[in-house]
Amino acid sequence: MSATAAKEIWFITGSQHLYGPEPLAKVAENGARIAESLDAESDIPVRVVFKPIVTTADEILNTCREANNAPNCIGLVLWMHTFSPAKMWIAGLTALRKPFLHLHTQFNRELPYSTIDMDFMNLNQAAHGDREFGFITARLRLPRKVVVGFWKDPETVNEVGAWSRAALAWNESQTLKVARFGDNMRNVAVTEGDKVEAQKVFGFTVSGFGIGDLVDRMNQFTDADVDQLVAEYRDTYTIAKEHDRIDSLKVAAKIELGLRAFLEEGGFGAFTDTFEDLHGMRQLPGIATQRLMASGYGFGGEGDWKTAALVRLMKVMAQGLTGGTSFMEDYTYDFSGEPKILGSHMLEICPSIASDKPSVQVHPLGIGGKEDPVRLVFNTSAGAGICVSIIDVGNRFRMIVNEVDVVVPEHEFPKLPVARTLWVPRPNLKIAAAAWIYAGGAHHTGFSQALTMEHMQDFAEIAGIELVRIDDSTKLHELRRELMWCDAAYKIH
Repeated sequence: MSATAAKEIWFITGSQHLYGPEPLAKVAENGARIAESLDAESDIPVRVVFKPIVTTADEILNTCREANNAPNCIGLVLWMHTFSPAKMWIAGLTALRKPFLHLHTQFNRELPYSTIDMDFMNLNQAAHGDREFGFITARLRLPRKVVVGFWKDPETVNEVGAWSRAALAWNESQTLKVARFGDNMRNVAVTEGDKVEAQKVFGFTVSGFGIGDLVDRMNQFTDADVDQLVAEYRDTYTIAKEHDRIDSLKVAAKIELGLRAFLEEGGFGAFTDTFEDLHGMRQLPGIATQRLMASGYGFGGEGDWKTAALVRLMKVMAQGLTGGTSFMEDYTYDFSGEPKILGSHMLEICPSIASDKPSVQVHPLGIGGKEDPVRLVFNTSAGAGICVSIIDVGNRFRMIVNEVDVVVPEHEFPKLPVARTLWVPRPNLKIAAAAWIYAGGAHHTGFSQALTMEHMQDFAEIAGIELVRIDDSTKLHELRRELMWCDAAYKIH
């Protein structure tokens, strides 16, 4: 389910005709050099394509319109090599529907102290050319990311790379389809939300299906199809003799075959289900959901379509990075020593975050009233991560992001037959949990050890949604004041 194939970021260099043809030729040459260098960077997962320099309002407008209509263009990097009078940019920026990054750099790293003259000064004016451009983007109140630094520096490249991943996710969001099998878990508030507004804001669509539609597709697979997938389970994972229950494995395999076919044939990138609606199914999807997430699908439990879409978009952002991404739930606490959160779910945690080879296990679930479901059981490797929630607060969507540190459990979990992740939230559990609750964060999250706060902040900026950060510097009185200010700002907006 790769979303990077053939995708492009256009590198646009701004100037004007004041300087004459020779300086403009040098502007074009330098812009092409920077674009070529960025295109070669592995931290940027898409192509960076140099486009002809723009020097007039008509050129800028035509380039922006071209970008809007280019299906492979996911965004623009804009740089003012010289002074580019910003009134020329108003029509183009107003028409632009793709996200953009403002790169504040210059072609030369160092001042040529012994040779610098006014020709050099006129050519290398990004220091104030970008400020002119910055004014008009601020005046037009346009969402954008500003990256400052020399174009070859790793920090600069990493910031451009993070934004390009957010732009990839935004591009995916415009066509993402979420399938809901059944409705939300009854009486749960946070998994509800305005699907029409979500489509308006994010672009993705959410469609409901009866569980019978899935059962019908499952029943079209033969015993040979099922046996082949069961054999794959045995080859891919460990399985103890007491869990090698062929009837349960066959039921799970048929569920996976049906789900995967339904999603592929319908062009869906994410899905939900609920244990309260399983008519016609013998098990709640466990290993099927886990393996589909490992293939790149988004998932949300109990009908949580917002988190299903979020997990898919986070997986798109994380393609090619080290570390996994999964649906997650804050499940229970360890208040001893350094307080920690045990994250898990009934069944559906993606094996991309497993620390070692998962084991196939079959256990009773205790809810849902169905047969014992098959699931993959594992722990998660230690390291930094993030937990992300998107909620509908009535007049807007809010994203909450908490930086966390996953730790290796000090003890085994001999009687806990689910995948699990143990982490310390930053700055600590006392502050992080209170901040999360003040902000209204859901119990379901997108969890990732590949992505960082920067990726999510860039996505929130592109989407134009509120972002609440919970990190090492979080102070509750400041966060509560920020929430109050945001409420007031969105009432005025």
